[in-house]
Amino acid sequence: MNKHYQKTKRSEKGFTIIEVVLVLAIAGLIFLMVFVALPALQRGQRDAQRKSDLTRISVQMTNYLSSTRGVIPSNATQLGNFVRGYLNGPNSTTAGDEYVDPNGNNYTIRYETAPTEVGQIGYYPRSNCDVSATDGIKASTAPRDFALTIRLENQNAPFCLDNKA
Repeated sequence: MNKHYQKTKRSEKGFTIIEVVLVLAIAGLIFLMVFVALPALQRGQRDAQRKSDLTRISVQMTNYLSSTRGVIPSNATQLGNFVRGYLNGPNSTTAGDEYVDPNGNNYTIRYETAPTEVGQIGYYPRSNCDVSATDGIKASTAPRDFALTIRLENQNAPFCLDNKA
């Protein structure tokens, strides 16, 4: 009788196939949730980097205003000179900050043109951000006001930043 008890006790050691399948199913669900959430987290990180870069450009523009006694770039040529000579530095291979989109492409700064693609920046002189406006920009009478917009991956409307914030 004692031997029979030991045989049944030995046969109960280990995991049943149901327990193994259940553990694998739970692990699979966890991995699935991680892989579904990962691209959204990466898009959020790239958008945060773009916002940070836009803030850095805004600070550079404010510094430029101080060095030019409040004269902001008022046409596409002056904006290009600001980008080449001040934002990137006189020798863009060794001086200045590097402004590269998280996707690896250089930012394109467009004069008074809304960004249509990720990585494009719109520059608007004598303007401020206005969420109630169609394009998010409203005209300003102050000569030192400017607004910058950038297209983000997680938003349909461009993100706007002005020097009033």
